[in-house]
Amino acid sequence: MTFLELAESIIKEENRPLTANEIWNMAVEKGYDNQLNSQGKTPWATLGALLYVNVKDNPKSIFSKTDSRPKRFYLKKMAGKIDLYENTIPEEPTTKKKKFDFFEKDLHKHLTFYAYYYMQSYTKTINHNISSKKEFGEWVHPDMVGCYYRTQDWKKEVGNFSSAIGLRSVVLYSFEIKRELSFANLRESFFQCVSNSSWANESYLVAARISEDEDFMKELERLSLSFGIGVIELDTEDPHSSDVIIPAKHKKDLDFETINKLAMNSDFREFLETVQIDYTSGKIHNKEYDVVLSVEDISIIK
Repeated sequence: MTFLELAESIIKEENRPLTANEIWNMAVEKGYDNQLNSQGKTPWATLGALLYVNVKDNPKSIFSKTDSRPKRFYLKKMAGKIDLYENTIPEEPTTKKKKFDFFEKDLHKHLTFYAYYYMQSYTKTINHNISSKKEFGEWVHPDMVGCYYRTQDWKKEVGNFSSAIGLRSVVLYSFEIKRELSFANLRESFFQCVSNSSWANESYLVAARISEDEDFMKELERLSLSFGIGVIELDTEDPHSSDVIIPAKHKKDLDFETINKLAMNSDFREFLETVQIDYTSGKIHNKEYDVVLSVEDISIIK
């Protein structure tokens, strides 16, 4: 049984929309989890990721999701029953949120979760405090870096062949994280990202709250197109709903002069060493990267 087959069975038996966690918990109660062909350590997170990706990217998907929070999944053939069901769900009280009830550092675990499940990337936080302020400018280091190993799903012979013919099988990411993006901080945040992320294959500006103002979005898209910087919006209430709202332009060549400068930071240097070892050995050393937490453990906004 696959994860999607498991989800289909549970939803069909319950005959109502369910969250990814509800589907998993019911599957465990029914013993369906024992029928999965998976050895992963966090199957509940894998189930959620697969459902979200399937609904979003597969036009022939048998699944759909509700607009409610949290998102619930149902079979498309059940669509006629959804409106009636959704109307029975009590609406959450509308309370005005504080300006911010979280710190930038709280968003690192959200980005780690999203990068791992949706970009197949292993991330590492870069501690700015261990770099000499005399030797570095204000905007030298990104907040987080990441690596995607194309060869991790390839047979060993294919990986060896790609290396032999000079095909690069590693993608390096750079992330600059902000709590919020609006006209008030757009230019400073954007050019900070440009300054410290030009070395990577793909660079992203990441935020938990992004202004929906039409003029702001036009300016954000213009800057992104001009400099090739992508934008990721983190959903702190529903981590699976985080998304790349503007894709980054992929650069084939790395800026090794900047990489050499960044390597004065021990966190970044350790990241480079880990990537080299993992790529050469073909084995991912998860302990050397940021820990990927469960959805429940990364919840920060009540």
